Amino acid sequence: MAITKINGGVTAPKGFKCAGLRAGVKPGKTNKDMAMIVSEVPAKIAGMVFCSTPCAAAGVFTTNLVKAAPVKWDKEIVTTSPYVQAVVVNSGIANACTGAEGLGYCADTAAEAAAALNIPKTAVLVASTGVIGKQLPIDKIKSGVTALSKVLGSSREDAKLAAEAIMTTDTKSKEVACTLELDGKQVTVAGMCKGSGMIHPNMCTMLCFVTTDVAISHELLQKALSEDVVDTFNMISVDGDTSTNDTVLVMANGQAENTPITKEGEDYKTFCEALHFIMLELSKKIAGDGEGCTCLFEATVIGAKDKNQARTIAKSVVCSSLTKAAVFGHDANWGRILCAMGYSGAQFDPEVVDIWLESKAGTIKIVENGIATDYSEETATKILSEEEVIAKMDIKEGNETATAFGCDLTYEYVKINGDYRS
Repeated sequence: MAITKINGGVTAPKGFKCAGLRAGVKPGKTNKDMAMIVSEVPAKIAGMVFCSTPCAAAGVFTTNLVKAAPVKWDKEIVTTSPYVQAVVVNSGIANACTGAEGLGYCADTAAEAAAALNIPKTAVLVASTGVIGKQLPIDKIKSGVTALSKVLGSSREDAKLAAEAIMTTDTKSKEVACTLELDGKQVTVAGMCKGSGMIHPNMCTMLCFVTTDVAISHELLQKALSEDVVDTFNMISVDGDTSTNDTVLVMANGQAENTPITKEGEDYKTFCEALHFIMLELSKKIAGDGEGCTCLFEATVIGAKDKNQARTIAKSVVCSSLTKAAVFGHDANWGRILCAMGYSGAQFDPEVVDIWLESKAGTIKIVENGIATDYSEETATKILSEEEVIAKMDIKEGNETATAFGCDLTYEYVKINGDYRS
């Protein structure tokens, strides 16, 4: 089934509204710092999301032992609540390492949203991103919730405002939407995310909110999400740091009126493909907007005997600081790539490995059977000077493949994180 990319954000699926504005959480006078997304029928979560009827919800969260208060709150809600109708998101302060007071502020935020939207507190999810260790200015958060509830809209501009409001060190907002046909009905899937630094998912500082009007069971929605993060968000890395706040939430409100997906047939497979399209696009947007970066750097392993081997090697290459620095310098230092492959923990024969560099400027084979080819350094530099660069490695052991997504390592990354709190 054809999946068509459209110009849209989280309001593209039927029945969703959102808003974004400045509540005063961040320092300064103009930066937006709270968002709201709404489904007119109870569904799932995003920026701040609201729905008037119950929806299916699914979530995946950071594997960091140190978990932010919103992560603890959302895991409980997604697991135990019969439905979700709203999500409130703030940027600027992570509400992480804040103890019982911080967890209490999650409950306070949810209660404020519940009152403003006339829904149960257990139908509200919350998310935060920003500086760790600071307590939320809860009075500003509550005022922001009230203000957001009054300006919810379904326009393209409303979606843009919400996507902008969840940014921290991001240089651009990140949105994507697509349509497909299921059961003779047009279905839309859309998403927005934030993430630029502290990105190394094992479920990055990243938040992602996906909305869809598909009718699907909670169980299959969770299954689709949990399986897809393996090859999308869990295959990106900016700096090797796994955040305390990583959260991906999906809301499905059933407004497309397709026959509900309750088993793993063709309709489920098609929906999974659409969800993957959204999640992959958003993953690449995060990797390509890494703090201080100048390019998106992809590492693709082919010829692997299994997926795990391919994933392990690919992610090791995009995580290598030396390789990332070489990409920044437009230096075809293939030894750093092969070295990163070698310490990945995956077993392979380095003496049969082929390596290529690819971009819009062309393709060049720089290693054959573990030895450098007679390649042109000038051509390699030209290839590495593009905004999207790919290293492709053939380990010649099978037919499996995997791609990891990262970015180059620049002087600017150190400057940003050397002064992050100010």
